[in-house]
Amino acid sequence: MPDTQDTGRWGAESAESTLPGRRLSELVEQAARCTADCCGASGTVSEGSPERPAAVTHPDLAALVAVQMHSGEGPIPAALERGEPVDSTDLLHDERWPQYRALALDSGVRSCVTFPFRRSGLTVTLSLYSFRPGTLEDASHGPARALGDFAAACLVRDQSYRAALTELDQLGTALRSRPVVDQACGIVMHVLGCDADAAFGILRRISQTTNRKLADVASAVVDRRGRGLEGDLAALLN
Repeated sequence: MPDTQDTGRWGAESAESTLPGRRLSELVEQAARCTADCCGASGTVSEGSPERPAAVTHPDLAALVAVQMHSGEGPIPAALERGEPVDSTDLLHDERWPQYRALALDSGVRSCVTFPFRRSGLTVTLSLYSFRPGTLEDASHGPARALGDFAAACLVRDQSYRAALTELDQLGTALRSRPVVDQACGIVMHVLGCDADAAFGILRRISQTTNRKLADVASAVVDRRGRGLEGDLAALLN
């Protein structure tokens, strides 16, 4: 299981720590370090968007990830499609995925295994690599898989956390703009002799037709104190 110190660090809430790239970097470093005969690791995450953040423990592995994403062939696409681990005990004698195989062998990689982890619409892959053939056969029973499970759970939680922060930011913006909107409504009500609902409706229509934020429209009305707007506002009332 993941070390308690690592899980505590992963659980820390901050804007930086909840970025997918940061989580992936922690995952691949820990997985490579705790897997025997592993020369490096890579990870990807898909959150339902075209972008797919990735992390690697060595620059050469970035090319291995890129060729798979570009060609759609390799252990990562295969694991994503099947939803189960995909491995190669010896790429020297493996005829699958020719582009990936050639690049891997050129980098000295002889064996690999990729684990997929799916949680709430999010998919994480963790790939382990070795310079020696047949050395990663027991990786599925080792700590790397537990780390992948835990990282996927953290990423799902991070996704919810970021959504909550966005909602709070929007709420804060709305609360900050509320006084000026209320003041603008009061001016419109005074100028046109209408009720609050009608005044707000006018401001909203101006916002929509001019493609301006409601708060900006309200600020303009307040700044002018309604002067010179009588005709325009009355036309919108009808």
